[in-house]
Amino acid sequence: MNSHIKLIAAFAAITFSSAAFAADSYKIDPIHTWVNFTVSHGGWAAATGQFRTVSGSILFDEDEVTKSSVQVEIDASSVDTNNGARDKHLSSPDFFNAAEFPKITFESTSIMKTGDNTGEIVGNLSMLGVSKPITLIATFNKSDGNKVGFSAVGELIPADFGMAKVAGFGMGPNVKFTIELEAKK
Repeated sequence: MNSHIKLIAAFAAITFSSAAFAADSYKIDPIHTWVNFTVSHGGWAAATGQFRTVSGSILFDEDEVTKSSVQVEIDASSVDTNNGARDKHLSSPDFFNAAEFPKITFESTSIMKTGDNTGEIVGNLSMLGVSKPITLIATFNKSDGNKVGFSAVGELIPADFGMAKVAGFGMGPNVKFTIELEAKK
C-alpha cells in the first residue's frame, strides 16, 4: 500500500509540475523592440520619441493566455526624441529624473484574451518612485516556436506619476505609447 501511495504522489508531482511549466519563457530581444510615445505639443503637432534600452521577460502560454505574464524594464536615460538637448532635459528632474530613478518598469498582474489574437494586459507601471495600474491593448502577431512577436498600445497621464512639468510646458495631458516587440527563448 505504501508503494501505491508513493506512485500516486510521484504521478501527481509530475502532472502538476508539467502543468505549472506550460508557459514558454522568452527574453525580450532589445534590437527588435520599440517603445514609442506621442504627446500633444500644445495642439501644434504630436511630439514623438522612444526609449532605446528595453529588456525583460515574457511567460507565454498560447493555449491558456491567462497564465501568461510580462515584465519589462526601460532605461529612463535612453529617451530619444531626435534632439540631444531635449533628451537631456527629459532625463532631468523636470521629467524622468533618470539619475534618481534610472528604471521604468512594468509588471503584468493579469492578462485576458479578447479575441483570436488580441488581449488586455493589466499591470503596474512604475516610474519616478510611483506605481500605477495601466492597461495595454495587445496583439499577438506571430510565433515560430523559438520567437514570438507582439504589438501593444496604451495611454497614461504623466502628472499621475508626479511629472507635472509636462502640462506646464503645454504638452499632453495624455501620453500615448506603442510597443512593438519580439522575444526569443
